Amino acid sequence: MPPISACPTVEFVEDISVFHSAKAVFCAPSNPSGIEGLYRETIQCTPKWKTSGTTGPRRDCILLNTGSNMAGARGLDVARVHLLFSFALGEEVFECALIHKFCRSFTDPDPDNGLWIFKPDYDGAGYRVMSVVHIDSVVRAAHLLPVFKDQTPIPREIDFTHMLDVFKAFYLNKYIDYHAFETLS
Repeated sequence: MPPISACPTVEFVEDISVFHSAKAVFCAPSNPSGIEGLYRETIQCTPKWKTSGTTGPRRDCILLNTGSNMAGARGLDVARVHLLFSFALGEEVFECALIHKFCRSFTDPDPDNGLWIFKPDYDGAGYRVMSVVHIDSVVRAAHLLPVFKDQTPIPREIDFTHMLDVFKAFYLNKYIDYHAFETLS
């Protein structure tokens, strides 16, 4: 990571734009993708989203390629998108995402179900560890499932818009679709 002194100051940044969704397009030859093999999915990052009578923010999770040469889920990071934005610096336009990273809990997947467990990353003071990444590092959307511990009942007031804020750990679901299975296995 470059030192902060190498980063541009605000006086040179122009044309800042915020987006509430992005399309991830990746090569995945299969029946749903057609013979060209391009598959497209939408990654949402919206402050107010309404579905089934519930209104709240929608901040999807993503898989990030951070340059690791490890195969499958070992070589990818998981993050939650909080903001999609772009800005111009001189003639060049940078498309970025503000993310909250998740950390792997173990060195191997859960032996009972084969899924990796991730936990939200917080600093020593309890604040989210946030980062800005280039949109080109996004591989695809990720699906996280809460890890239920003990026999603790879940309050009825909690709905799907709060799940990623309430639970302490999540399974990275490689069974959500064929492409996720191929990417994460």
